[in-house]
Amino acid sequence: MKVDCDSEGIEKAIQIINHGGIVVYPTDTVYGIGCNPFDKESVKKIYKIKSRDISKLVPVLTYSLKTAEKIVEFDKISRKLVEKFWPGPLTLILKLTNEKIKESLHLENKIAVRVPNHKCTLELLKKCEFLVGTSANVSGDQPHTNPKECMKKLQDYDIFVDGGIIQSQGESTIIEIENNEIKIIREGSLTKEEILEI
Repeated sequence: MKVDCDSEGIEKAIQIINHGGIVVYPTDTVYGIGCNPFDKESVKKIYKIKSRDISKLVPVLTYSLKTAEKIVEFDKISRKLVEKFWPGPLTLILKLTNEKIKESLHLENKIAVRVPNHKCTLELLKKCEFLVGTSANVSGDQPHTNPKECMKKLQDYDIFVDGGIIQSQGESTIIEIENNEIKIIREGSLTKEEILEI
């Protein structure tokens, strides 16, 4: 099923997510595929759709710093970074405090979290709080910014929220704070310089 990125489409997507379904949605970087990250069976479906190795962990998108605090712990530096760069292309690897999500996503003590800067996805996240936030492509393929291409290449999701072509600056930058040092895991559209200005 394909829906527009309006209140009706978002409502349908929420119903599907709440019933264990898989949603494809636009973000500020690429189209993403997600589900309720607390639902173990739905998470398994995502891995199957993407042909993704179970050892490759998936990040989680959330609505705000406040909702993120329900599952992770922030230190002084990470808090400062998200206050400046969220919503936006910054993914943070943080200490995980939620046991249920730890189990459903096969995690140990850390999780990658981001708040995307996309009006439609934020409306979705406002209602469901958390979504698995991996790119909507088969592993090894390029991520998609064009909805038509994405729909052509991807199978077995339940609902596609069409946000049009994404004008992307590239992938999000992934960072982790270790011993009060900022460690860049993947440099994306946020540069090292911009981050270290903090």
